[in-house]
Amino acid sequence: MEEIKLQLGNTNIINANKETTFKELADRYYKDKSIVLCELEGEYYELSKKVPEAGKINMISANSEIGWKVYSRTLQFIFIKAALDIFPNAKITIEHSISKGIFGEIHKETPLTEDEIILIKEAMKRLIHRDIQIKRVKIDKKKAMDIFEKYGMQDKVMLLKQMDFNEVNLYELDGRYDYFYGQMAYSTGIIEAFDLIRYAHGFILRNPKEGDISSLPEFKEQKSLANIFYETEEWLRILGIGEVGSLNEKVINGDLKDVILVSEALHEKKIAHIADQISKKEDIKIVLIAGPSSSGKTTFANRLGIQLRVNGLIPISISLDDYFLDRERTPKDEEENYNFESIYAIDLDLFNENLKGLLKGEEVEIPSYNFRTGTREWSGNKIKLPQNGVIIIEGIHGLNPILTSEIEDKNKFKIYISALTQLNIDNHNRIATTDVRKIRRIVRDYLSRGYGAEDTLNMWSSIKKGEKEYIFIYQEEADVMFNSTLVYELSVLKSYAIKELDKIKHGSPSYNEAVRLKSFLNFFKEIKFEDVPENSILREFIGGSCFYKY
Repeated sequence: MEEIKLQLGNTNIINANKETTFKELADRYYKDKSIVLCELEGEYYELSKKVPEAGKINMISANSEIGWKVYSRTLQFIFIKAALDIFPNAKITIEHSISKGIFGEIHKETPLTEDEIILIKEAMKRLIHRDIQIKRVKIDKKKAMDIFEKYGMQDKVMLLKQMDFNEVNLYELDGRYDYFYGQMAYSTGIIEAFDLIRYAHGFILRNPKEGDISSLPEFKEQKSLANIFYETEEWLRILGIGEVGSLNEKVINGDLKDVILVSEALHEKKIAHIADQISKKEDIKIVLIAGPSSSGKTTFANRLGIQLRVNGLIPISISLDDYFLDRERTPKDEEENYNFESIYAIDLDLFNENLKGLLKGEEVEIPSYNFRTGTREWSGNKIKLPQNGVIIIEGIHGLNPILTSEIEDKNKFKIYISALTQLNIDNHNRIATTDVRKIRRIVRDYLSRGYGAEDTLNMWSSIKKGEKEYIFIYQEEADVMFNSTLVYELSVLKSYAIKELDKIKHGSPSYNEAVRLKSFLNFFKEIKFEDVPENSILREFIGGSCFYKY
């Protein structure tokens, strides 16, 4: 039998035959029971796979960022298996992330009860205790469709029917087959901490903290976020779209125009409603708009400004970027790099001084920031707030009370905006909101800033860190939330994004992420960018916006 040379970690070199599985290596040479994947020469493998070639192997723990996603996906499969064993005729939908967990629903004849949640939870514990192997099987697509037809899972049948491949990988757990977009742990015994609670009209499946699978984070209810997801669910119901398969059907059947027009109208109606809320409060003079990267803040601010003008108000925009401190005064992070994400990178004293002056009816000179020289410049840009004026401020720190600490709360209206997708691949495979923003950012960076997808993905961890520290913690403080996602947008972004992702070659730190993103984008039927209205938030990323050029 052919032997191959393997390097385990940085030092240990061994000989193994080609029939050896990664699971056997993990058990033989490592005591860490949290291992869920193996990395061999830049590729990730499930533990059940045989080692295909010689090379360096790194073990991936469930406590890592990648491993945690495997843990979460495995926990979801265990939940689905347990719930369908108890309610075999029910339909389960895994919908979105909230309160450090996953919200979903069990659709059955009677509403879900606390006692039923306990039954499911106990069944999950039994599956975990038995440490059952989760098997990956490759089968003919027609056979897979027959399995899901028998289960009554038309969402999966429809999606498979639209795909251009002959075979499909399914996972099998104790007789239950399912399709999952992403890798699985070797067996159910990997699960340590989890919880299942009844929430609203569904449940929250609670995961452990990323980096520590042995403990659960404190549960913090996010009512505003839950409400905006419910609103988006209603939008999808109006459109008659619940998952990618039903979206694709509308593209195939030529019902696209209606989908686009209604989607954009829902956005416009919500923006108009927000403008009405602002207009009804005479004390409101400052509108603060905050949200994570690639949320569409700039286009939203422009469209909100138009609706405010319809209501008789005169919007004046101020950019937080113009209040950056000179570069040598900018705070640094723990690695001694300039921390432009910090709120203390902004001249808070000058910013508040200018706002107070404007509120008093004074004429104020606004600085401009030269990003090339890293210095503030004065060019005589003076503004004055009309009696019926309102100041619109857009930036990542908009909801942070430190930003406008010297302004009375009664004068402020706070808006949180993000792309909170409710569209899923199918009922058991959700699309992470982060993935939508990544795709948006990849396309925009390429078209408007000259950055490749590799550049964007390589800096995403620092973007994510800044969002966690400076944005997400304040989202529940907003007076209103706006979901900027559009049900059809990934069908438009697909061709741009894949073209750029294809440029990322094997060996790049971003290669596996590029493969993953391309994999889920391939589920979507393409829509031409010409079909997107010029005032759409999507135009902020693909170009052709009526509000600005790049």
